[in-house]
Amino acid sequence: MAAEILADHAERISGLNIVPSSGGRFVVQVGEKEIFNKKDVGRFPQPGEATRLVAQAL
Repeated sequence: MAAEILADHAERISGLNIVPSSGGRFVVQVGEKEIFNKKDVGRFPQPGEATRLVAQAL
């Protein structure tokens, strides 16, 4: 997923951080804005969903 996001938005993204955690957390943020949270929706993002949400937030 990270490679897809960077490839699709390389001209608008200067970096991407992956922060390991425990407890089943999976959160996607653009800047300080949270755009996906597994805890809120009860699932991991569908294929392409995180990339689409990043594009919408940029």
